[in-house]
Order: sequence, then structure tokens, then C-alpha cells
Amino acid sequence: MELKQKGAKADIGGFKQLMVSMKWTTAADFDLAAAYESKDGKRGLAYFGELGNLNAFPFMQLSRDEGVGDTGGDNEETMRITKLDDMKYVWLLCWDYGKIRDGAPARFKDSDVSLSVMDDKGTSHNLTLDTGDMGNVALLATIDNTSPIGAKLINTSKAGTLKGLQSLQDLMNIIQK
Repeated sequence: MELKQKGAKADIGGFKQLMVSMKWTTAADFDLAAAYESKDGKRGLAYFGELGNLNAFPFMQLSRDEGVGDTGGDNEETMRITKLDDMKYVWLLCWDYGKIRDGAPARFKDSDVSLSVMDDKGTSHNLTLDTGDMGNVALLATIDNTSPIGAKLINTSKAGTLKGLQSLQDLMNIIQK
């Protein structure tokens, strides 16, 4: 299923595992990350500095860091999510590492970043970044797990600017604006 436009939604319901894959060939050090908020209000981040854990909270884990040093080619970062029961929201993010360091705008408009979310039944949802906003962090998608009838995947497509990765709250301000 294609979620090309901002606001497009898909039910992802029950699953044993989600595989989130971000791909790009652009010569940029993009990074896949997932910020989360649990149902009891705990917030955190799975990213290249804290890969996460599949067997304990937060039940998500990033595979590796690609494109380091603005390397072009077949770059792909993958995150597995094995459980959403305790989560209220999971926000899937892409940032341009070098541009965050400098506080400069990213190269999203000139990139070919794509995101796909596949469940263990083989259903794949492909998302396209649909924003003209400037920034060095892009909120690509939101997994909203607040409904009792199952989780929804939403193309959120918005961007913001960080200078450094000092604070989770700075990132949450971009997500929740």
C-alpha cells in the first residue's frame, strides 16, 4: 500500500514483528530513528547511539548506521519492532547527521529517502516524504497505538531543525508541533 501524501493512513493491526526500512542513494549521512511514548508516559529514542532491544522494552532495535561520511550508494537502515502493547506512539524519523551537528538545513528535497513498513504477514506500506518544510529532522511516519481496535500507520511528513542531539525534549518539540 502506498502512503504518498501527508495524512494518508493504514491500519497495521496485530502483528508479531514490523520491519521498518529506510533506503537512499543520495550522498548524505541520513539516519533512521524511532522516538516513542509508552502508555505509562515513558519517552525514549532508538537510534545509532542507542540501538534498542528486541527482547525487552522498548522492543525495537536498529540494525546499523549507513551512509557515514555522506557516502552515496545503496544505503539502508532497518529497524525491527516486536511489540507495541506498551506503546502509545512510535514516531519514525530521518535526520541528516552532518546538518544536525551544524544546525543547518538538510538535503531532504534533493534526496531519494524512502520508507517501507512491512508486517510479518508480508503486507508492506511504502511512505514518501511529502513536505516542503525546511529542517534537518523529518518526521516521516507515526504509529498511533491509542485505539482499542489496533494501531494505525500515518504519513506525518513534517520537518524541523535541531542543532546537535543534546535533548530528547528538543526532538519531541519538533514531533509534537
